[in-house]
Amino acid sequence: MGKISKTRSILYKTAKVLGDVDAVKKGKVGKRVKRRVAGKVVGKLLRKI
Repeated sequence: MGKISKTRSILYKTAKVLGDVDAVKKGKVGKRVKRRVAGKVVGKLLRKI
């Protein structure tokens, strides 16, 4: 794995965690979980195409 892809991966993971923290602060965890599950489902469907 190259240095740029490692950095990119770390940034995306950090953004994901910060989004989770923000959702907890705002009390919107349920909405975030639903969106994340929906995103995974759509991603799997698109991979099959």
